[in-house]
Amino acid sequence: MKDLAKLYKKVQTLVIFSSLPQDEALNKLNLLMEHLCTLSEYQDKLDLNNQAIALKYYSEFVGELYEKSGGNLSDHIINLILDDQNVYSKSLSLKREVPASLKECLAKELDTLSQLSLLQSTTLKQKIGYEGFLLEYTVTEHDFEKLYLERISQIHQKGFGKFAKHSTFMLEDETLIPVQKPDKTSLSDLMGYRAQRRQVIDNTKALINGNRAANILLYGDAGTGKSATVKALANDMFDQGLRLIEIKKSQYSRIPKLMDTLSTNPLKFILFIDDLSFSKDDDDFSSLKAILEGSVSSKSDNITIYATSNRRHFVKESFSERDGDDLHFSETMEEISSLSDRFGLTITFSRPNKEEYLSIVFELAEKLGLNVSHDQLSVKAEAFAIRRSGRSPRVAKHFVELMNSGVIT
Repeated sequence: MKDLAKLYKKVQTLVIFSSLPQDEALNKLNLLMEHLCTLSEYQDKLDLNNQAIALKYYSEFVGELYEKSGGNLSDHIINLILDDQNVYSKSLSLKREVPASLKECLAKELDTLSQLSLLQSTTLKQKIGYEGFLLEYTVTEHDFEKLYLERISQIHQKGFGKFAKHSTFMLEDETLIPVQKPDKTSLSDLMGYRAQRRQVIDNTKALINGNRAANILLYGDAGTGKSATVKALANDMFDQGLRLIEIKKSQYSRIPKLMDTLSTNPLKFILFIDDLSFSKDDDDFSSLKAILEGSVSSKSDNITIYATSNRRHFVKESFSERDGDDLHFSETMEEISSLSDRFGLTITFSRPNKEEYLSIVFELAEKLGLNVSHDQLSVKAEAFAIRRSGRSPRVAKHFVELMNSGVIT
């Protein structure tokens, strides 16, 4: 019992990894160890009531462990360590000099957590003194120090915490929430528009390489692959340290605070605004313009803004508004159109002509292994486009998929 009490006390001294005991599984284990160690000073054997409390902690701990890590305590702890955002990882991400005292602390804490990871279920069951069935868990020996130092050396590619596992995020209130099932589109899945896509890719690579990257407006017709291009970047460049954050229209005012938060993160971020447009007298218009133009705080080098729009001037107008009573109408229109000028790059995705449309159809058909002649594809693809909203990469994709599934013959 003395060894268990000693280990329990060590866990309470964690500084760098102080957040780990807040994990649901480790929290239950911590409560169980505390219960057992406290009682051991006064009695050799748990009475019925205290044994019931210990059994409850043990069962809840093991249940959480199986749900999250398949019942392996060692794997669970090392995964928490590798994904943890802490004072040590933050110092490295900001390229600050790490004090010798913090390095010593890291080594001690990794040793403590390594010992905790090897705490066997038989030891806990023996301390509880229960002779009935209890689900056991497993342990596996890991070199914690080696694994953590290897992981931390890749912090600018993998990040930490939720950023290490997820490519795409959404902003809910003030919190970034991972998108559990993001669009899996890859750049290789997208056909046509190679010149336009090359500009987006080159700008994104500049961001990843630590060079100044431009904010980009992807403007053009619906279904031409503007949004798909941005989402595909997050998938293809995940291992290079790129993450995507989707921003809703109602959240523009939160962008400055979000930028401040992300500026200390070692990864690179695209703030993605899909289908950018405004209503007349929309306060969000001025808010976004100020962000793009530069307000009190400048944009961090690890962040850029990509937006898509089907409208060159963003603000929805009617002809009556054009002929309205604004005495300074030209200045108003100039203000409206000026937002697009705040983007460093404006890349146009126009609706494809017949030749470009069919070229996309042929490429998609070849990729899917569709055994249909070009002549047949041309006739059917044109007829399909006429029945739909016209030619576009999206229409071409839908047509080929329906052909491949046998819906269209």
